[in-house]
Amino acid sequence: MPSHRVCRAITVCLMGGISWRDAWQQALYGPRGFYRAAGGPGRHFTTATHGVLGRALARALVQLAGDRGLTHIVDIGAGRGELLSHLAAADQGLRLTGVDVVQPPEGLPPGVVWAVSPGGPALPDSLDRLHDALVVAHEWLDVVPCDIAEVDDDGVLRHRLVDPATGVEAWGDPVVGSALGWAERHWPASLPGHRVEIGESRDEAWAGLLARIASGVAIAVDYGHRGGERPVEGTLTAYRSGNLADPVPDGSCDLTAHVAMDTLDHDDLIDQRTALRGLGLDSTTPPMSLAAREPQAYLRALEESSAAGALMARGGFGDFLWSIKHVG
Repeated sequence: MPSHRVCRAITVCLMGGISWRDAWQQALYGPRGFYRAAGGPGRHFTTATHGVLGRALARALVQLAGDRGLTHIVDIGAGRGELLSHLAAADQGLRLTGVDVVQPPEGLPPGVVWAVSPGGPALPDSLDRLHDALVVAHEWLDVVPCDIAEVDDDGVLRHRLVDPATGVEAWGDPVVGSALGWAERHWPASLPGHRVEIGESRDEAWAGLLARIASGVAIAVDYGHRGGERPVEGTLTAYRSGNLADPVPDGSCDLTAHVAMDTLDHDDLIDQRTALRGLGLDSTTPPMSLAAREPQAYLRALEESSAAGALMARGGFGDFLWSIKHVG
């Protein structure tokens, strides 16, 4: 007798199924989507924009803006304004704009502009003709939904369909057209069971963001991979209440997949360790002599060095990739 999972997969397939991309979009950004829930994603996980790490990251971004003569920082996927608050504290002279799917959160610093986004790859109409702007997409593209495909037993790359209520998958149609072209160029797969997260939607979302910038610098910061290093089993996963979970697109959990960072339009592609060191972050422990002379100054310096170390740690945030594009 076939298992419940197999029967469910057959049922989904017979019903036509739902593409991962559509189910993912609805799960995160639909009317009852995960990112619209009270408290936001901060209830489920911490990112590098929170707490002392966010304060250190903000200092680095302010340094970058100053180095390039940029007077406006735009935070794409701003959550509940965590990074914006740190940026405002680091430099009160900067113009700041946040973009996310919710209404302006409480406690935003005075003067911060907020634009409500439709969610996923779509951007608000008001975000346009940005001048002298540093546009930061921090962990945005990993939650821009993409199609999931897998090589079947006959060696054909086919879409995977999903039951939104259970996460059970079924086979869809063969991948064709521009999606197949993207896979063949950037993520070739031919062995049964190998999965491809087709990054065409992320490339298009990034290109759409660049088109909104008249002059400035755009940075995508994300967990990612490059050609020759693609994970054969894919990276799609979920987080719920601070823990890894099975990816089920039912709106109860975050859904994320690493980004093919090298396929984005970019001028530079570097890891976060290199980027932050270049912007002056230092993880060196302050000398004990400072503790003897100025205990409070030592504690502040220790906190800053510890935050820098966490942001640059191997196997953690330091493995983020920065895709950097100069515009205008």
